[in-house]
Amino acid sequence: MSYPEPIYIAQTTSTNTSLAEICDRGEAANLSSVYTSFQTAGRGQRGNKWESEQGKNLLFSIVIFPERLMAKHHFILLQITALALYDTLSEYTDGISIKWPNDIYWRDKKICGTLIENDLKGIYIERSISGTGVNLNQKEFKSDAPNPISLSQITGDTYDIETILHKMLNATEKYYRMFEEGYSTAIRQKYLNAIYRKEGLHRYKDADGEFEAAIADIEEDGRFVLQDKEGNIRKYLFKEVSYVI
Repeated sequence: MSYPEPIYIAQTTSTNTSLAEICDRGEAANLSSVYTSFQTAGRGQRGNKWESEQGKNLLFSIVIFPERLMAKHHFILLQITALALYDTLSEYTDGISIKWPNDIYWRDKKICGTLIENDLKGIYIERSISGTGVNLNQKEFKSDAPNPISLSQITGDTYDIETILHKMLNATEKYYRMFEEGYSTAIRQKYLNAIYRKEGLHRYKDADGEFEAAIADIEEDGRFVLQDKEGNIRKYLFKEVSYVI
């Protein structure tokens, strides 16, 4: 193991906040991580709260200090995190995919969500903290989130949180080393191959309403490229389009 031993905190507001504080004190090396049994203010994308029953799921954050990575190329870090989660969960069940940009789905249900927070220094990313919630052992979800599911609900088994965490960290390290060695194209291709709804027409919604389209591409900057059933190409940045599930 060449990443630092994960830091366990019994309870925190959010693992991203805890890890950011450790980084601010200068106490974090590359690929340092924090995990917890319970978050009092866990956050998801779009300001959503992340529901997690105490001690049931994997809640963790990891920091990357990329060398001379321009902010406009930030999407490669998202791909690294998403693929690490995809690979790990795919060891336990079929049907795992990456829902653009970085949710992890089992069929049409959400098993994992990640919030990435980048700090910039000029035009470069100085540090990138990704906070992830993986639904592992929770049997019932009570929030109004539309489609959550846990690995335990899928398989009927119970999972050791630390074991899954170390698998995630090993996979993150593997993809980060690939990135450092210049294999960004291979990472991008694997991400495209793992994408949710990569085949066929499906329903989406943007500011103008619902429409049917197929995924045509995901560009290097993360732009989501759809081709609607009339043949028109539509390109979207984060939060400009949503899936209709």
